[in-house]
Amino acid sequence: MSADHAQRAFIGSFTSAGGRGVTVAAVDRDTGALSLLASTDAVADPSFLAVGRAPGADTTVLYAVSETSDGAVAAFGVDDDGTPRLIGEVRPVDGSSPTHLSLAAGHLLTANYGSGGVTVLPLREDGSPGPAAGRLAHEGHGPDEGRQSGPHAHQVLADPSGTWVLSVDLGTDSVRVCALDPGTGSLRLHTETALRPGTGPRHLAFHPAGGHLYVLNELEPTVTVCRWDAAEGVLEPLGETPVLPHDHDEGGAPRTYPSEVVVSHDGRFLWTANRGHDSISVLTLDETAEKAVLAAAVGCGGRWPRDLTLDPTGQWLYAANEHSGNVSWFAVDAETGIPVHAGSVEVPAASSVVLA
Repeated sequence: MSADHAQRAFIGSFTSAGGRGVTVAAVDRDTGALSLLASTDAVADPSFLAVGRAPGADTTVLYAVSETSDGAVAAFGVDDDGTPRLIGEVRPVDGSSPTHLSLAAGHLLTANYGSGGVTVLPLREDGSPGPAAGRLAHEGHGPDEGRQSGPHAHQVLADPSGTWVLSVDLGTDSVRVCALDPGTGSLRLHTETALRPGTGPRHLAFHPAGGHLYVLNELEPTVTVCRWDAAEGVLEPLGETPVLPHDHDEGGAPRTYPSEVVVSHDGRFLWTANRGHDSISVLTLDETAEKAVLAAAVGCGGRWPRDLTLDPTGQWLYAANEHSGNVSWFAVDAETGIPVHAGSVEVPAASSVVLA
């Protein structure tokens, strides 16, 4: 796909639950609407996607995990008509059930939920991943015997400075900070920061200023606000903020499992997707970036919102609703940060949505 291509949305879904795999859609920049173009089931259960550039060419490459017991990753090019085509080989990650992937220093990194660790794969000139070059096994457990009997890495990403790689582990209630060797692909553990036991941290997002980050907890519907020292690679938890109204569990409501956290480009708002409550929460951030206050919770436009993404303009927010099988889009109120439902498109077993 050329550098001046029309904007696209890429949607991952669970093929084992009737999903189409990787779906490509056109984005209407004026209305936020998605129009489906093409899909491929070349990879099983591509539950999370990321977009990057091929090292040897100015072309967009789409990366997908295969969230299976074997665990793999794949790279796709996207033709001008929206057709995704596999680049290179589908690569095993030497870990089970990868749930997240990201790019750092010319490498592709995966968080492997089932086996509890991180895998590093070098990227070739065409953007395809090579064989796994580095691995970091997590150790530990948490108090929830059903969900935390061992480590469950759920997210891995580089910090804004590009110096460190952070991995979020739901099973050990902690965030690990690692150094990535760009020459060998090896990961070295630098620090591990413990969060409150039983919270089950799932994903984190950085404040655009770079000095703070926000960890979304899956086993308790809260966000942990943290100070981030990029010079030292040190994470400091400051406190937790609920992401749901205090009366959310009244009347026998189903348990809520928050899934994704997004921070606005101007650093004024934070949104979370909440499975079970089937909502998107809006939190306001103060000028210090250290105080988050719940402002509203609105319907997600479906059921079981597994992913959220904000478009580059900050005007449109997208939710991938797994159980209702659709992706919804919302117009973001610039003053309040509250998303207003504007439409949706059917995508069975939708699990991830990214824009490029």
